[in-house]
Amino acid sequence: MDHDVIVAGAGPTGLTLAGDLAAAGLRTLVLERRSGTSNLTRAFAVHARTLEQLDARGLADELVATGTTVAGIRLFGRFAVDLGALPSRFPFVLITPQYETERLLHRRAVAAGAQIREGAELTGIDQDAGGVTVTTTAGTHTAAYVVGADGHRSGVRRAVGMPFPGRAVLRSIALADVRLADAPADVITVAATGDCLAFLAPFGDGWHRVIAWDRHNARPNDDPVDLEEIRDVTRRAHGTDFGMHSPRWLSRFHSDERQAPHYRTGRVFLAGDAAHVHSPAGGQGMNVGIQDAANLGWKLAAAVHGWAPPGLLDSYEAERHPVGRQVLRTSGALLRAATLRTAPQRLLRDTLGALALRTRPIARRAAATISALGVDYPDAPRAADRPLADGTRLYEALRAGRFVLTGPPDLAGPAAPWADRVLTAAADGPATLVRPDGHVAWTGPAERAPAALTRHAGHPVAARNG
Repeated sequence: MDHDVIVAGAGPTGLTLAGDLAAAGLRTLVLERRSGTSNLTRAFAVHARTLEQLDARGLADELVATGTTVAGIRLFGRFAVDLGALPSRFPFVLITPQYETERLLHRRAVAAGAQIREGAELTGIDQDAGGVTVTTTAGTHTAAYVVGADGHRSGVRRAVGMPFPGRAVLRSIALADVRLADAPADVITVAATGDCLAFLAPFGDGWHRVIAWDRHNARPNDDPVDLEEIRDVTRRAHGTDFGMHSPRWLSRFHSDERQAPHYRTGRVFLAGDAAHVHSPAGGQGMNVGIQDAANLGWKLAAAVHGWAPPGLLDSYEAERHPVGRQVLRTSGALLRAATLRTAPQRLLRDTLGALALRTRPIARRAAATISALGVDYPDAPRAADRPLADGTRLYEALRAGRFVLTGPPDLAGPAAPWADRVLTAAADGPATLVRPDGHVAWTGPAERAPAALTRHAGHPVAARNG
């Protein structure tokens, strides 16, 4: 094989995955059909769980410095979901351009040894029990595994014949990056009348992202957008256009709700928008993709290195497909609520929403859903960051890309046969094995740690060599 893993797509999902694989010592090739980079991208919200994943890669604090943090998200212009009490180092949503996230992930992937080849569009895939052959416009490559992180129109998904069922939910959504003469006081501003919707968020550098939709102005995606169209929708929704001027980017797209029925076909996997797309409500798209990559990367590394327990690669779909399905439902519900047609419907929405968010358990659940801190896999809940005995934190220990076994200081001896894939760290509490993606694999008595390590981290080196 030329490579251990080929990743199609150099967006946030593909770059996160490539960095993880290369850091684990895998020969990793990224194929990107674009040539050159663009600083004009759609995503701008980075939620708390994604920031935790970036923290486990040493990138979060640098990314936070590039944008603006928001401790609450106002829904429908009437009530807010409070993020300030989230159980995380990042009790906020970060507003920063997607190109800042990509810049850091690209730097990490290249530094770890990943090869990134631009201008290489995938044209075919042929796989058998031994590996995968990928054909592109720039040549042919072989690998043990292939991951399609190549977006909504995924060439990988098409090449393996995976359907992408779903439907368009909003057509002709206009986007713009503009400057404002009179910026709103709220960091995130959204308003809707039933016939139109306008959303504004700052990038922190003087530019604002505007998303505008007009029920009565459905146009093809390739129809040009002019600034007056954005101004008109914003004025109708907010009562003002905030003096917007000097657009650097104008675009149009339609919002789909789609999900692949499976995320794996033999040696080929799907992640990010190649596996699921949904409405922009809640700003989930890039976040879910990065979290997909965090789940898949260490599992592929385990398979290539030969210690993956049975069923580990299948657990990617088992864990992430339900998350993708839930994001489709949640973002779809938010979008439909934002675009209710009649005033009585909107009044009922606002009344019930305000009442619900005054109830503490519902408010906590809403914050956990938006931030993705509430994503617990059936047998692997999220691991909260916590201090270790040496003065560092759990998520700093996870930067090694390995399992972390915390608990009594005498765990290092029993865990020594797994030293190639497990770090030990003294900490208060029972013995706890945390997966490389920041989910708890096991908690229990220290004397049972070797059995748990075998079950979750494979057989130790001596047993495999024997």
